[in-house]
Amino acid sequence: MILVTGGTGFLGSYAVSRLIASSTGPIGLLVRARDDRAATEKLWHNLQLHWSEETFWKHHPRFVFVPGDLHEDRLGLSETAWAATAERTDSILHIAASLNRKSEKACLNTNLRGTLSLVTLAREAVQRGGLSRFTHVSTVAVAGQRSHEVVQEDQAIDWDRSDYDPYGRTKKFAEHLVTTLLPDVSTLFLRPSIVMGDSRFPQTTQFDMVRAFCELAQLPVVPLDPETRLDIVPADWVGDAIATLHLDPNPGYRRYHLAAGEGAPKAREIADALRGTAHALRFAPRLARPFDWTVRAMNRLPRSHPLQPLGALMKVFWPYIEYDTVFDNTRAVAAVGRAPTPFPRYCAPLFQWATSQRYVYPHQPLGARP
Repeated sequence: MILVTGGTGFLGSYAVSRLIASSTGPIGLLVRARDDRAATEKLWHNLQLHWSEETFWKHHPRFVFVPGDLHEDRLGLSETAWAATAERTDSILHIAASLNRKSEKACLNTNLRGTLSLVTLAREAVQRGGLSRFTHVSTVAVAGQRSHEVVQEDQAIDWDRSDYDPYGRTKKFAEHLVTTLLPDVSTLFLRPSIVMGDSRFPQTTQFDMVRAFCELAQLPVVPLDPETRLDIVPADWVGDAIATLHLDPNPGYRRYHLAAGEGAPKAREIADALRGTAHALRFAPRLARPFDWTVRAMNRLPRSHPLQPLGALMKVFWPYIEYDTVFDNTRAVAAVGRAPTPFPRYCAPLFQWATSQRYVYPHQPLGARP
């Protein structure tokens, strides 16, 4: 059994749908749910982006729900459930994470305590029969504060470099934790960059970064240098890469950037792609610092103020937009067999759909099992 954490989330749904297509065994899902019915509903919430209801029910028997919680000691499992899960698990794909870049507490609880509990389970699985792989889906944010760089996988982590936020800091230490505590297990570290949209269709169920992109595109003036590179990748390519690398018995490397790399588009290329769907984007890089001050002021407004959510959103993502840094993806492109679709090719339909939907996905309820 492949045990997956975060499989009911946005990125997890992409990886799970690819695992189903590319493997034959059971897929275990660690999920916070009171029973299998609730877990099924939670899984459908994001998988409906990929599958019809008929396809979902067809594959449903392959899922094994493990009712646990990354925030609890030993994942909140009873001794019996813990032993049974360790006995049955052949590999672990750890996708779950707290992306709350403002909350140190949330990141510590999920990204560190949760990863430690999962590593403890992995060690027990090794003792009970072996573990073929522990794949940790990390982030390029482990590279810390950067400016105008092309970052290689093995040079990304620099312990003397400051981090932008608790998310990057805790994910960086989680990589260190996995490396240190699982020395005899095949471990992989997969680091997505900015994951936004799907290159095949405009619909998405994840809106934080999409909304930041759309709000910037609708500003009278964008406070960026038009030559700034934006390392954005579509979720469909990232999901393929995660599944492909996790299932590869002999990957060439331990660390992969799931990123756009040196093919990352410049801001002006994205502006050209949006021409006709939004007003013509004008760039004013000299306004970057005043814009940053404005965002910080908006973030400090009372939560009831209509501008506060936008300020909070921009404060989190602005450093990753303006730092003009990309992450070499040569390893991942070779492993997947294709490069990610450039963002300018699909950003206009994404912009139109997300703004017309007011950043809400029209979820459909799951019907009765046929």
